[in-house]
Amino acid sequence: MDMFEDAKDDVFLPAGPLRMDLFGESAVAALTESLRLARETHWDNLRSPHVFMGLLVSPDAGVRNWGERLQADLPDLLEKFQELFHQERGEREPFLVLHREFLSDNVIRLLRHAVARARDNGRRLVTSMDLLICLLTSTQSIVAECFERIGLTAARLTELAVIAEHSADGM
Repeated sequence: MDMFEDAKDDVFLPAGPLRMDLFGESAVAALTESLRLARETHWDNLRSPHVFMGLLVSPDAGVRNWGERLQADLPDLLEKFQELFHQERGEREPFLVLHREFLSDNVIRLLRHAVARARDNGRRLVTSMDLLICLLTSTQSIVAECFERIGLTAARLTELAVIAEHSADGM
């Protein structure tokens, strides 16, 4: 049984647009930036690396804290992901919106898990950290796979994200 079997509980409205009322300000900003980055890298749909890059564009306190714990330069990390996921042969000006039709299956799962995680943690709105943690813990996370190639496991990345989330909550 799907946790979003009832349409009124889904992350999408019946016609397909994403329910923005489920997302906090920083998460909306990250998702908006992810669309821009998907267009700039010439993809015709929104994929999980774009969501990750969107989180890096204007990171909130939690994402910044995670980057510090990772000892990563977030702008440099963003640039590397942009280079890695840039397509020369993709559409030059793809039409993309936050609508079910334009999101990869992984992004749809990511958004649903982020909403469930926010609810499990007693929050009405999804945060950037919900997006980041769900992105890193996904079994099919290309983002985590990229980090694994340089020796950072998804488990370690997630551990640092949870610590950063709790640190940011305490501020």
